[in-house]
Formats: sequence, C-alpha cells, structure tokens
Amino acid sequence: MLKLRKYLKPFQIPIFLVLVLVLLQSLSELYLPTLMSDIVDKGVVTGDTDYIWKIGGYMLLVAAGGMVCSIAASFFSAKAASGFGRLLRSKIFSHVGNFSLSEFDKLGTASLITRTTNDITQIQQVMIMMLRMMAMAPMMCIGGIIMAYSKDAKLTLVLAVAIPLLIVAIVVIARKGMPLFKAMQVKLDKLNRVLRENLTGIRVIRSFNRVEHEKKRFDEANWDLTQTAIKVNKIMAAMMPVMMIVLNLTTVAIIWFGGHRISNGHMEVGDMMAFIQYAMQIMFSFIMLSMMFVMIPRASVSAVRINEVLDTTADIKDPDAVRTTNGQKGHVEFRDVTFSYPGAEMPAISNISFSMNPAEVTAIIGGTGSGKSTLINLIPRFYDVDSGQVLVDGVDVQEMTQEQLRHKIGFVPQQAVLFTGTIAENIRYGKEDASEKEVHHAAEIAQANEFISSMPEGFDSIIAQGGTNVSGGQKQRLSIARALVRKPEIYIFDDSFSALDFKTDAKLRAALKEETVHSTVLIVAQRVSTIMDADRIIVLDDGKISGIGTHKDLMESCSVYREIVMSQLSEEEIA
Repeated sequence: MLKLRKYLKPFQIPIFLVLVLVLLQSLSELYLPTLMSDIVDKGVVTGDTDYIWKIGGYMLLVAAGGMVCSIAASFFSAKAASGFGRLLRSKIFSHVGNFSLSEFDKLGTASLITRTTNDITQIQQVMIMMLRMMAMAPMMCIGGIIMAYSKDAKLTLVLAVAIPLLIVAIVVIARKGMPLFKAMQVKLDKLNRVLRENLTGIRVIRSFNRVEHEKKRFDEANWDLTQTAIKVNKIMAAMMPVMMIVLNLTTVAIIWFGGHRISNGHMEVGDMMAFIQYAMQIMFSFIMLSMMFVMIPRASVSAVRINEVLDTTADIKDPDAVRTTNGQKGHVEFRDVTFSYPGAEMPAISNISFSMNPAEVTAIIGGTGSGKSTLINLIPRFYDVDSGQVLVDGVDVQEMTQEQLRHKIGFVPQQAVLFTGTIAENIRYGKEDASEKEVHHAAEIAQANEFISSMPEGFDSIIAQGGTNVSGGQKQRLSIARALVRKPEIYIFDDSFSALDFKTDAKLRAALKEETVHSTVLIVAQRVSTIMDADRIIVLDDGKISGIGTHKDLMESCSVYREIVMSQLSEEEIA
C-alpha cells in the first residue's frame, strides 16, 4: 500500500486537518475521566453541589467539542479517501488504455474490471478507517497510559500484562487471515469472469440449452467464494471475543487491586473510576487497531493487485525520435514479417512479404486459422512483429507514434462494436468533428441509410449497449460508416461483409470503389465473391503466403486458392 501513497499528495490539506481534529478529539476524550474523577472526589464525597454543576458543565463543553471534531474529521477523511479513489481509478483507466492486446490477454478483462472497481473500493474504505482509527488509536493508547500512570503507577502493572496478550492475539489472527483474503480476491475474479461470460454469451447458452450448466458453473464459483469468505470471517470473528475476555478480566483485576489500594489509603475512589475508564480507552484503542487488521490484509492484497496493473508496462511504446513519412500516402509494405502470440509454440504468421499501394484493393483470403486477422492487426500496431518490418508510407510503424499511425487508418473489425449513444454519435466516433453532411454521406456509402431512415428518430435513434437493438448486418454497416467518415489513407476491412447479403455486399463494394479511389484498401474475406475483383489477392495457408496475384492468375498457379473457389462457386460462376 505504501507504493500508492504518492496519489495522496493532492489531499495533504484534508489529511492534515483530519490528524489535527483527531488529536483534539482524543484530548477531549482523555480529559473527561479526569473531570469525572474530580467530581467524585471533590464534589460527591464532600457534598459540594456547586462544584459538581461547575465541573459537569465543563464536561459537557469538552464532550461537545470532541463531537464537533469527530464530525469534521469524518467529513475530511471521507473527502480525502473519495478523492484518492477517484484519482486512482482515473490513473488505472488511462494506464490500461495504453496497453497493447498482449497485456489485456495477460491480465484478463474480468480481472481488470475487478481491480478497477472492487479493489480500489477496498482501499478507499480502509483509508477512511486509517485516517480516523489509525491516527486515533495510538493517541488514545499513549495518552491513556500516561493518564492512567498519573492516577496510580502501581496499578498500571495490570495493563503491562493485558496489553501484550492483546497484541499476540491480533498478530496470530491477522497472520491466519492474510492468505485467505488474497484467495478471496482471486475467487472474486473467477466469479466476475463466469458472470461476464454468462451475460455476454446468453444467446449461445440458450440456443444450446446450457442454462443449467451455466447455473452450475456460477453456483460453484459463488460457493467457492462464499466458503472462503465464511472461513476468513470465522477467523476474524474470533478476534472480538478474545478482546472482550481480556477487557473484562482487566476490569476485574483493576477493581480487585484498586479496591485494596483504596482501603489502604493509597488511592481515591474517583481515581480508580478514572483509571478504569483510561484502561477501557487503552483497550478500545487496541480493538480499533484489530478492526484495522481485519481490513488491512484485504486492502493490502488489493493494493498488490492494483500495483501489478500500474507496474505492467505496455510492450508497445511510442519511439523517442519520430520519423516523418517520405511523402507517400497510403503505401503499406510487409518485409519478411514473422509474429508469434505470447506463449505460442508456433508462429501465427511466418516470412510474410508484400506491398499495397494507393488506389488499389488488396484482398487476403485463407482458411480458418491461416493468420488473416493476425496479419492486419500488425498494421495499426495492435501487436509488434517478432522479426521483419511493417512499413507505412515508407516508415517502420515502430518509428511512428501510435496516434500518428492510427490517424492514417480506418479500421473495421471482424466483430462489429457499437457504443451506447445515437447512430450519429457512433458514426462520428471515426471523426469527432464530422459535419451532418459527412455523417449522412458515410451512412449512404455504407448502405445504412435505408434502415436508419426507417427508425423513429433517424440518425438520433439510440443504440443500446452492445448494439443489441440492431441486427448483425446493421452493426457492420454502421462500423463501415464509422471508418468511411474518417477519410483515412488506408482502409482495413477485417471480414466486414460476412453478415451482409450478396445484394447489399455488391452495392456496398461498388459504392466503396468510388469513395476509396485515392486510398489503399485491404479486405479480409471468407467469400470469394467479395474479393474476386481485387487488384491483388494474397492467399494465406498455415501462416504463410501460398500465392499472390489476381483471381485469374491464382486460379492457374495456386492450388489452395483454387480449392477455396471450387468449394464456394459453381462451374458457371467460375467460368
């Protein structure tokens, strides 16, 4: 947790005020038993009513002052902790935003969500308690010992026995609880992952009648977390009875030995009453610390998990010296590129070399797992190559900033992703300052105008979370419109026409041809009919190039391409 203290710097003033207010509150509570002792010894014993009223009034004022300090300290501690949580969440969000896909694969989406929400909440709650209890407990403990000693030095020997017993109990219980808190956070990750898979894959689950199986999976993960939580709470629950036993035995011992000292004339009745209250304050300060030890182990685990995210550095970084392009626009070249996913035994693609030029359409086709999507993910630098070079406009993509590189690209992913908001806002995601005319034009080229105009609010119609209120084909067309409005130098379509019928596909490609006449276009497709007219077709097989050429050339020279064509088209269509 100490590594996170740098995020407390903006809240130094509220933290300082909390410490001052807690000090004043502690002083007021430490002063009250002494005033009560005076009332008993000098007022009650002597029958001095005026003195009782006078000191009683002081007690009320001191108690009221302590209450005001307590309320103010609660306010400032909550303000500092909430601000700290907000700052830490923002830091993690922006840090994670710089991750490459490799870091997401490594940490896991479900775990990142848990760390950004639950783990930070754990630390935030502990911080509120620390600012109050961790500051107050030492003050009350030290002050209580001093005040108790001032009342009767010999009676403090009772505390010399009780306090070590409390410390041993706290340490033993905390050591047993720490590993279980760590296990709880891991199991919470698992529960979050199972729940996320259930919610995102509900259509598949229902279509395969796997609802009961998924319920069982969730119940197992939930029960596993519950059992660990019960176990750790049993251990922590043992702390309070131990505290109360020691507390009550200490009170009995004080009364026993104090009674003897009063009968021998070494102590006043009021002093013994004050001593008991100081002993209670000392004991309760340890109880406050024990409550912290219930929370701190879990918060420490959360802090480790948060630091793991913050300490994870992105594999893909912007270069210190950025090279400028050589004037070419939209030229892309692969030079002997090889890439493997982390932990994979075999490269996903090997020794890939080809080039793409503006005003040309390049298509990539191949079987499932041949490396098509992997290849195009290297152009916007979602991953970095193991060897070789990917050049855009004559410059290695690793020598350009990610913003500079991606500004040149209009990317349409294989799985169309839409965001909550209007249709116009989703299209403007490609170009924030796009005019209404540009938005409408992009939608028209993407063949989306027809279904948009049929919606009640047109371009102001709301897209639900995940685009659940539009079909797969409509989502793809809106994704294409989002890329078109950007007017980039390079268009990348990753199997972006698969959900379209043949008629819409043909109309869209005809419109795209006119719109992208000065741009480089790269199309990944499963359907031969989508890419037959491309200027260059690249055939991938097991991560390697099996052939490059036009449809006609490949039919004669590439057996892999010929097999794909024969499996999809009739003899009349091929002819």
